[in-house]
Amino acid sequence: MTLASYDPRVLKSNAPVPGAPDNWKRFFSFNTDAKVIGIQYITVAIFFLLIGGLLAMIMRGELITPENDLVDRTVYNGLYTMHGTIMLFMFIFPVLNGLNNLLIPTMIGAPDMAFPRLNAVAFWLVPIFGVILISSFLLPGGPANSGWWSYPPVSTQNPLGNLVSGEGMWLTAVALSGVSSIMGAVNFVTTIIRMRAPGMTFFRMPIFIWTAWAAQSLQLIGLPALTGGAIMLLFDLVVGTSFFQPEGGGDPVLYQHFFWFYSHPAVYVIILPVFGIFSELFSAHSRKPLFGYAFVALASFAIVFLGLIVWVHHFFPSGVPEWMRNLFMVTTMLISVPTGVKVFAWLATIWGGKLRLNTPMLFSLGGLFNFVFAGVTGIMLATVPIDIHVNNTYFVVGHFHYVIYGAAVMGIYAAIYHWFPKFTGRMYYEGLGKLHFFLTFIGTNLNFFPMHPLGLMGMPRRVSSYDPEFTFWNVVASLGSFLLGVSIIPFLINMISSWVRGPQAPQNPWNAIGLEWLLPSPPPAENFEENVPTVISGPYGYGTGKPLVENQSAYENQSFLEA
Repeated sequence: MTLASYDPRVLKSNAPVPGAPDNWKRFFSFNTDAKVIGIQYITVAIFFLLIGGLLAMIMRGELITPENDLVDRTVYNGLYTMHGTIMLFMFIFPVLNGLNNLLIPTMIGAPDMAFPRLNAVAFWLVPIFGVILISSFLLPGGPANSGWWSYPPVSTQNPLGNLVSGEGMWLTAVALSGVSSIMGAVNFVTTIIRMRAPGMTFFRMPIFIWTAWAAQSLQLIGLPALTGGAIMLLFDLVVGTSFFQPEGGGDPVLYQHFFWFYSHPAVYVIILPVFGIFSELFSAHSRKPLFGYAFVALASFAIVFLGLIVWVHHFFPSGVPEWMRNLFMVTTMLISVPTGVKVFAWLATIWGGKLRLNTPMLFSLGGLFNFVFAGVTGIMLATVPIDIHVNNTYFVVGHFHYVIYGAAVMGIYAAIYHWFPKFTGRMYYEGLGKLHFFLTFIGTNLNFFPMHPLGLMGMPRRVSSYDPEFTFWNVVASLGSFLLGVSIIPFLINMISSWVRGPQAPQNPWNAIGLEWLLPSPPPAENFEENVPTVISGPYGYGTGKPLVENQSAYENQSFLEA
């Protein structure tokens, strides 16, 4: 393939363009192209976002009044169990895997993933365990209702005595999710280590690649614990083993160790790629090199190391020894150091830059604001006295949702808008994008900020009725959740209409620096094929005039080296 064939008009007639909607059947097939798989992941994830969000709105509808007057308490237990499970295992992880599939090969100059068939299998497990999870609503006993953590002995109770139960289907789905994510992690890490373009040393990789590498390394270390724990708990429930059954000599706290050894680092699995997104977007839309690039890159793996030794802070109220409390309080606090390195690097990057307040940048700034607030409350929860005081209250729920929705989901939206033109070949509608941002930002803070004063006042989590003194803040939170539900409407309209009939996207609409922006929009099936570029400089050379690759003018339609 010659460089001339990178003309989008030539590609349209002679070569497949995976992101283009003209051949929509490819998105419903077993396709091994990472770009098709990436779009499949993201589309399925958004579908489950709608389901998980609907469950959340029903819960907030129940909580808008103190009385239990909308759904039965058992139904409410199933709602919060399935909401948390769907949002994490069916939305957050799949959508991040989708971005990994789109960005990792194109950012490092690889033609595809290291193991394309394994990549496709990992994706197709997602709708399989998604169907298993959603089907549990149809069972006589309803879905699992022991929370997204599924602690025994509550999770091993089967009062109806059915062989197939909601809890059993939940555990099966979580185990399959673990297998899918491990497959993906093997693929992503191998691709990053073994398939970089010539000249792309580790310290010439974009920060998103560093954060994806770090996050997927955490997956490989921690996921076997959760997957194994889920299988063991399934055996206790169905076969009658006693891994976690006290009456049979088992230890229910052992399951908590299996669960939290992965599930606390899972927060870093989620937030690390979002840190990479912030790093890419703040630099590109401020027109400045990323401040402290090497420190930001290494901080990602510092978070991996510290993230593996913080899980016991979930046990502070469980009677753990004092020395263990103090040790894990310190390690939990220490993780704020590499995180702070990143935050200050972003602020220094933005400072004095030529900011373009388009939709991707607005979502990035909003996500940063929310993350800083979540970091403050996270330090509070790291201290033993405060953690014990607010344990199992809405303060914890508010903190968690500021991290996951306020920071991570807003970062994901920023990434979708930023790279949408590259992988679909169409520009989104800026007005709808900004409307989506303002509705999301306001709704997020109205929904999740009130949970902090509620927690400090003593309102317990996971309840469907409460003391009337908590009414005001619950009304505000519920109104915020309804606004969040409305916010998804302009997003869906924008994505669908833009992809079908939006303006044709240029090769590099943001004048951004990166290998993916040297490809046409959308990229061809094999990315660079024989013409793999040779990288000769770092990834954030805004205003320096340095080309990123040899013979760069042959790859690009327009210069992006200006300040």
